[in-house]
Amino acid sequence: MPDIDAIHATLTQLPECGNVRPDDLEPLSVTGIAHDHIRVRGLILAGKPALLRIPRLSQWGLEAKANLAYQHACFERATPSAVTPKLLGVLPVSGHLPMGALVVEEIAGRKPRLPGDMGAIARCLASIHALPVPAVRAPLQVHDDPIAGTLAVIEAQAGFLDECSINTKARAAIAEELAWARDFSDHIPPGAQPQCLVATDAHPGNFLMSTQRAIPSSNKADHAVLVDLEKMLYGSPAIDLAHASLATSTMWDPDCADILNAREVAGFIDDYFAAAGSGPASALKPWILPMRRLTWLRTMTWCARWLVLSRTSEDWSAGRLDPAFADHLKRTIPGYFTFERIAASRAEWLDPQGLMSFL
Repeated sequence: MPDIDAIHATLTQLPECGNVRPDDLEPLSVTGIAHDHIRVRGLILAGKPALLRIPRLSQWGLEAKANLAYQHACFERATPSAVTPKLLGVLPVSGHLPMGALVVEEIAGRKPRLPGDMGAIARCLASIHALPVPAVRAPLQVHDDPIAGTLAVIEAQAGFLDECSINTKARAAIAEELAWARDFSDHIPPGAQPQCLVATDAHPGNFLMSTQRAIPSSNKADHAVLVDLEKMLYGSPAIDLAHASLATSTMWDPDCADILNAREVAGFIDDYFAAAGSGPASALKPWILPMRRLTWLRTMTWCARWLVLSRTSEDWSAGRLDPAFADHLKRTIPGYFTFERIAASRAEWLDPQGLMSFL
């Protein structure tokens, strides 16, 4: 539970926040691992309602100041897309706030409903991916070779698989996917894919459906806003398309959990290409399935990491999460590792009648 008095003491050091009272700070229930979120009732900054985004940990192992600077940069880089919250301020790392905090715009909206809102998520991602890539990309990570970059993340997490209770058939299937990924990485040269700013953590629960954002050329009433930007980097847009629609992502948030069938996934990808244009579609289409396989492996190995660290690490402890969300994860994540669920995921790229038949 966040220390409200400590947070209040830091927040009120900002000149525009001097009248905020402790009772104005309202902790929110969140479906995430790495942050607490606190609404600041009545506080309007730059014409926007304010929300505190307070890191609990860095999933990439960054020290506190570097983690805060990274997230600061993510919000700033994404702002021109008009489909992310605006950054309103930064609370520095201090004794009161050991990992600092960002003050961001609170987006009023609901969680997506699947599959109906997947088109809005596609348009949101297309707006982010269309942003110009700056000459200086630091401090954000750069995956000039998105395959090798993703494989490096997979390899760093794969060791946790041995500490999970996974049945023999399921473990063998994951091993086959790992072998494929290593071989694929060895045979694809760097620079073969389009590069852009990507979310990397684009599961549907990280979007809100809102009327606060209007994407140019779209006449839809509700628009998807990406609200979790902590892991943005420069890499392949195919990773976001995969992470938004894989079952291991769409089941993450209990408020919008569902599993898309192959036709629904293909429709989502078609909506993305309709928004992005024929040029990006032509360059990206050959990478949809291979990056989907890699993103599935990245997610599965991350889940293995969580299963282990949620029991053994204070920072990752399931006890720090909202109890209902923690219960959802404890029920849902082990289901990813059943042979039947793994086989269903692999059918997308191994079965000629799977997703491949729709693309």
